[in-house]
Amino acid sequence: MKKKYDYLIIGAGLFGAVFAERMTNVGKSCLVIDKRPHIGGNVFCEDIDGIQVHKYGPHIFHTHQKSIWQYINSFASFNRYTNSPVACYKGQFYNLPFNMNTFNRLWNIRTPQEARSKITEQCAKYADIIEPANLEEQALKICGDDIYQYFIKGYTEKQWGKPTTELPPSIIKRIPFRFVYDNNYYDDPYQGIPIGGYTPVIAKMLTKSEVMLNTDYLDNKETLDKIATKTVFTGCIDEFFDFRFGRLEYRSLRFEHQRMETDNYQGNAVINYTDRDIPYTRIIEHKHFEFGQQPFTVVTHEYPEAYSAQNDPYYPINDASNMRMYKQYKELASCYPNIIFGGRLGQYSYLDMDDTIESALLLASQEIV
Repeated sequence: MKKKYDYLIIGAGLFGAVFAERMTNVGKSCLVIDKRPHIGGNVFCEDIDGIQVHKYGPHIFHTHQKSIWQYINSFASFNRYTNSPVACYKGQFYNLPFNMNTFNRLWNIRTPQEARSKITEQCAKYADIIEPANLEEQALKICGDDIYQYFIKGYTEKQWGKPTTELPPSIIKRIPFRFVYDNNYYDDPYQGIPIGGYTPVIAKMLTKSEVMLNTDYLDNKETLDKIATKTVFTGCIDEFFDFRFGRLEYRSLRFEHQRMETDNYQGNAVINYTDRDIPYTRIIEHKHFEFGQQPFTVVTHEYPEAYSAQNDPYYPINDASNMRMYKQYKELASCYPNIIFGGRLGQYSYLDMDDTIESALLLASQEIV
């Protein structure tokens, strides 16, 4: 018997919205559900008197792929925002990524040759580390003591909830140094933020879909599975299979939003706090993403937390043991041809927004064929 929908899509975030947009454009019927009270997933923006507040952390769109840039621009006009975060260590401020402004502030050097010499000098004492056993050894081998202690150690330990000596070296595969006075964080040629935030972008993608919010798929699985031919699941893949092989690990986040009656709180959209004893990792001032001129501001303190049943998963912990477990879930998922797993949680991968779009477009193209 023909079912009501061609696709049941669990998750109204970026992956689910892109997939739904592609499928409805070729005449397929889609029901998109989300357990949150809003669309957009983690890119959801709340309009607070004209300030687009990134409720689940800052999302700066960037990509090197022209086709992905053209696709996302078909749903919004983007501004010229350039990601130029600042790091605060013991009350002193430094530019990120590591560039000549950083090195000048750190060591009072002026030329690229001086900066290279200083980094080489600091790394030399760790030359005997052939195969780094952990993140600390990896970082010290690449950047030496100062950059590691100022910018990496405390921030990383807060972010992951473990000492750097207990984290795998793969987390820091490389540390980019830029020997120019340029604070642009990304190398990608395409970068910006949609004017008006991400929520209208997702709404346009879902125009032809039916949407149900405040609906938890796993609580209504028996009923929902009967109404669609195929299911697209963007939640945690281990939870979908009732943790058959164990629980995959994630890190979570907590956000504290505050409106302030000042026109400019910190002078930058993002400032990272790298001291270990400061509990939050960064402060976001949202109006700077869109060059806002409001007489007030909204700031967010972002706190890393352990993941539990009481909060949301954000970052997969892709160490060896978790990846072995994920491989088991992925092999199990291949036995279910009518279920598509996608997104950061469904694919247990740290995907940027352009990666998420690319993945959704690829899976949609395979379905259309």
